[in-house]
Amino acid sequence: MNRLYEKHIVSDLKKKMVFLTGPRQVGKTWLAKRIAGDVPDSVYLNYDSAGDREIIRNEAWLGKTRLLILDELHKMKGWKNYLKGVYDTKPEQMMILVTGSARLEALRQAGDSLAGRFFRHRMMPFTPAELTRVDAPLDFPKMLLQGGFPEPYLASDGADADRWRMQYIDGLIRTDILDFEKIHDFKAIQLVLDLLRSRTGSPISYSSIAEDVQISPNTVKKYIHILESLYIVFRVTPFSNNIARSILKEPKIYFYDTGLVQGDEGTRFENMAAVCLLKHVHGLVDILGQPWALHYLRTKDGAEVDFCLVRDKTPELMIEVKRSDAKPARNLVNFYRKYAIPGIQLVLHLKREKQEQGIDIREARDYLCSLFI
Repeated sequence: MNRLYEKHIVSDLKKKMVFLTGPRQVGKTWLAKRIAGDVPDSVYLNYDSAGDREIIRNEAWLGKTRLLILDELHKMKGWKNYLKGVYDTKPEQMMILVTGSARLEALRQAGDSLAGRFFRHRMMPFTPAELTRVDAPLDFPKMLLQGGFPEPYLASDGADADRWRMQYIDGLIRTDILDFEKIHDFKAIQLVLDLLRSRTGSPISYSSIAEDVQISPNTVKKYIHILESLYIVFRVTPFSNNIARSILKEPKIYFYDTGLVQGDEGTRFENMAAVCLLKHVHGLVDILGQPWALHYLRTKDGAEVDFCLVRDKTPELMIEVKRSDAKPARNLVNFYRKYAIPGIQLVLHLKREKQEQGIDIREARDYLCSLFI
């Protein structure tokens, strides 16, 4: 199945080095090798391979190499300075694609030694917009149930998808977390993960989770940061500018894999919408270079709107998600009247689209298919 990222990465490789990041098993290596298949004299090297590791350390690829793919390079000590040297001294014809997850993105943010030398693409699971753009079949109910990671989404048997998910999370916790930071209390971080699965879309109280797991709130924050760095969860924070008495804390947590969510159809739909909107925002930032961000709205009085698309610190669109309610949510209407922010109510099961009290009532599938990526 084609990925929409391919054409943008191929275009950017001709200009600068490209960083391709994202969750494990989202298709980064598959896509890198697919791109390599169309470029003569391509070389794929994985730092996890002992043989490849020696080639990387010695820069022993052939001088005629046109595309150099370096996977898991972030595991190499001093990888940023190494990569800077390789890029600055490479032959003119050579393109460089660096792939990885977790620490690659976290460490990329830690310094600017590579500033001006790369473009970033954050690869995410399948979404209705991407499948529509590449003319691939879209099974909306299956995506709502199993999420958009390629293996479970394409699996013909639900049991195979469940087995994949169990092994995926176990591997992340026992391997990637240990690689990311020396943590041995796997039981505690597993409990935090399980609690987050049942609290998807709700403002997170670190103190409440700490009490349930019997660890400190700071440790909860640390564990959630690790889960976020490993692309298991992502935070959506409240937007504060120009919103009176907004709360500057309590992010909402969502999962990259909607199949991990423990909740009813409405909760899974909210998570799926969050993934689609985040991917949309990442595309606008990574591909078009536009300053977009995903937030939600909430006041100290408890008035809340699920999502808000913000461009250059200005809220451009509010989005409330509902399973079947076609009547505009009161908070959505009130925010629209008070702040004049356009609003959409996205409904999973809707008979007819309409506009009411200034709010567009939209059918979920069609709207999610219309997003950028």
